[in-house]
Amino acid sequence: MTEPLEPPPSGTATLEAELSRKLGAFSVSEALRRAEPEPEVAGLGLQDANELRLLLRGESVVDWHRLDFETEADSRRLLALNGFDWADAGDRARIETLRGNAVDYLHNVLKFHVDEHVAQGAPFIELPLMASGTLGTHKQQRGACVLLKVMHILHHLDARELRTQLALADSELFESVEHSALEIFDQLRASGAPVVEFQWSRKTRGSLLTKMLIKRETSAARVFDRLRFRLIVKHQEDLVPTLHTMLRKLIPFNYVVPGQTVNTLVDLHELESLGPSPLTTDEGRLPDANEFSGANFRVINFIADLPVRVDGLVERSLLDNARGNVVFVLAEFQLIDRSTARANEEGESSHVAYKTRQHARVRERLLRVPSEPKAKASKKRRAREAEPEPEPEARVNPHADLRGRVVQADES
Repeated sequence: MTEPLEPPPSGTATLEAELSRKLGAFSVSEALRRAEPEPEVAGLGLQDANELRLLLRGESVVDWHRLDFETEADSRRLLALNGFDWADAGDRARIETLRGNAVDYLHNVLKFHVDEHVAQGAPFIELPLMASGTLGTHKQQRGACVLLKVMHILHHLDARELRTQLALADSELFESVEHSALEIFDQLRASGAPVVEFQWSRKTRGSLLTKMLIKRETSAARVFDRLRFRLIVKHQEDLVPTLHTMLRKLIPFNYVVPGQTVNTLVDLHELESLGPSPLTTDEGRLPDANEFSGANFRVINFIADLPVRVDGLVERSLLDNARGNVVFVLAEFQLIDRSTARANEEGESSHVAYKTRQHARVRERLLRVPSEPKAKASKKRRAREAEPEPEPEARVNPHADLRGRVVQADES
């Protein structure tokens, strides 16, 4: 649910491992691409445009039928953003474990035959290129795409299971993500990126309680925004380039949570200049409207499941190829331009007004008592009005009807 946020060089595997210990959760992807120049928007390719469309529409990569990668560097970037270092032998072994498990599932459960070259013959680094049609045959393109989608889900399932087995506090994982995100956005600002403000926050215990009392699903597992990041850029035309940079340096497009995107700032037709996407679906994966947001509140808001390497946080003896060394942390991102940010803090769109509406709804739910349907209550009222007045000498027992009375609770 969208809400205003509260104010608050190429080297060896050894060097990359050292950077991993120093930079935090996303150190692998950042170390591998530290010197990579960021292309201008006019130079975006079809893969870039499709990733942006997926994020802004809240779609799922599982509904895609192809990628549009062109080089091995694109494959390495995909792996890095998902927490894998292709130069690391342990990570390559983990990738092959996922690949074998995905092939087994497709063969044994779905009775789907995967081309032998796709299943085990080709180096994995070539599979994204096959799924793009850059390498291999048409049949191999389809098989590689199917295999990657199953591996994507298996990676997430294994990471979730690993998270339950490790003695890691949420606060420790949040701190790792915050450190990495801050490192990346400091670099962006230093390079002249149009980010004028970067904030992050963790949802307080009181805010969590309020949100769960509002939601029908009173489970903390359904609260996606416990960790939140807010970016303000100079102008509205800076939104798409900034999103593109985030997708290249921080957020794996395949783990943007489907159906949780709110986009009231970017016209998706702007991306059509790069060519219409054959991947766009008509399923309408829009989130439930947030009834507490002001009518004029505008934002790009989305949720991403961020892969966090834990080999620097726990003993390596606790990790193996069966479950890997990655867990996931859900984070909410808000992106707006400076002018919109000012407008969002005026009148009914402000954070204060938003919280006032939220708290009013919580009080309403907490103070609610059983009530009769209006038609039934109206019928009873008419019946009472039709009753004759009691005789003067009759005395009404004030306790006679206590069981039938319903007292409306109030705040006092």
